[in-house]
Amino acid sequence: MEQFVLHYGYFAIFGLLMLGIVGPLIPDETILVVAGVAVRAGQLDPIVTLIAAYAGSLFGITLSYVLGRTGVIYLLHRIPYLARASEKHMGQVHDWFERFGKWTLFFGYFVVGVRHVTALVAGTSKMRADHFAMYAYSGGFIWVASFLAIGYFVGNAWEQYARTFHGWVAAAAVVVALCAFVWYQWHRRKPKR
Repeated sequence: MEQFVLHYGYFAIFGLLMLGIVGPLIPDETILVVAGVAVRAGQLDPIVTLIAAYAGSLFGITLSYVLGRTGVIYLLHRIPYLARASEKHMGQVHDWFERFGKWTLFFGYFVVGVRHVTALVAGTSKMRADHFAMYAYSGGFIWVASFLAIGYFVGNAWEQYARTFHGWVAAAAVVVALCAFVWYQWHRRKPKR
């Protein structure tokens, strides 16, 4: 990955991040950290690297949103079982996304697997494009800047720290998701006055 980023430079950063946001097979954080290490070593320009990485994440998240608004809905309506299930649950998905989805778009970048589906769900729930852009694009900038900074300041020792940090982040994400689920179930069943 490091050799690929260094050989193809800004185009590799842009393209890999764009594809990495759409699909979960590309290690986005690793690309950003490697780019940050290369910036510190003087192999890449910091401003151009930030622009290329941010642009790649914007293109990827926007593509996922557009696919959600058009392609996924088309597939759902073509398969009878999925069409019935989507009609049944689409209202609930839309309501949930109106309440919490904006912040999921913002913070979802930091959770592997979540960032790959939040834009699709935003698109399928017909979230307004300006709301989508405000939360997804601002969250993307913070995500890109954070991982570039990790690569820049931590340098080649990032793998050692990442193993420890990744376990804590995964545990915290599970706890937060569980608390949100319990709160949602409790709030939903609470009798209304």
